[in-house]
Amino acid sequence: MPQDAPDRRTVEAVVALATRAPSVHNTQPWRWATGDSSVHLFADPDRTLPAVDPDGRDLLISCGAALHHLRVGFASLGWATEVHRLPNPAEPDHLAAITFHPRQATAVDIGLAAAIPHRRTDRRRFSSWPVPADLLDVLTEHAARQGVIAVPATNPEDRFRLTSAITLASWRQGMDPAYHAELTAWAGRGFAAEDGVPAANTPATAVHHGDVAMRTFPGGALDVSEIGAEDDAGELLVLATPADDRVSRLRAGEALSAVLLAATDFRLATCPLSQATEFAATRDALRDAVLGTVGVPQIVLRVGWAPVSGEPLPSTPRRPAADVFGDYPSTRAAHLGGTR
Repeated sequence: MPQDAPDRRTVEAVVALATRAPSVHNTQPWRWATGDSSVHLFADPDRTLPAVDPDGRDLLISCGAALHHLRVGFASLGWATEVHRLPNPAEPDHLAAITFHPRQATAVDIGLAAAIPHRRTDRRRFSSWPVPADLLDVLTEHAARQGVIAVPATNPEDRFRLTSAITLASWRQGMDPAYHAELTAWAGRGFAAEDGVPAANTPATAVHHGDVAMRTFPGGALDVSEIGAEDDAGELLVLATPADDRVSRLRAGEALSAVLLAATDFRLATCPLSQATEFAATRDALRDAVLGTVGVPQIVLRVGWAPVSGEPLPSTPRRPAADVFGDYPSTRAAHLGGTR
């Protein structure tokens, strides 16, 4: 790359950080490429989940989270990014083209980047310590900077409607053989796996944390019995967008990343919950009953304090860099238009 853009080694290091982003069932449905002075994000259609994600919502949210991780990584090294979303209508899998200009890194940039390796999807019970309202306000501000609404379900009625939608979605998926087959294919992975949900990160049995039904992954081995019967004070946030087009879903993923990293920087535990947004009926119920029709719900996030007795969770596996990273022809990289 030229002098007004990061060098190859920097790009490779930041892409490695970006691949630490959360994704549905840890499918890691992205590919990265470099142009002469740009980096490009592509969806990997071979990693779609037809049963759980037939319209590609979760795939785009996953890729959006990786895009924000990339932006955070570059910002921490002194590079501001300009993102051109969906730059090529003739190439729908081309999700973003990213260009650069120098900018002094801030303490916030460095803190968010430092949170990336420490973030985990924590499916265990959270502690009884409440999450302060001012922290929830900060998390909603991080989402707003990505053009996304974050609505904490702190009102008991809103919380009941939200948890009921999660329970209903879980029940409906439980009746679908294709869903079970797909989940089995991606869950219960061992230490040598490069993708999928590791057994060590999922409970061995079906669990409810208070009023929240957690997704049950087959083959789980995470022991939660030592946490005991402490009340779970975890909060639920709904991330919503004004529209429901592909750019909106991509931005929802960017906001998810922003909230997750900010929460991790505060030492909060987090767990994305996508079941209630994987069905049109429960998605509509959240929009009407919880959001007051002000936006389209894209994903739910559970946040709280991990219990003192909880051991650190292992890192989930990632695909080798050679599988997700390559070069982008300069003739195509020149086409940057699109929606910013």
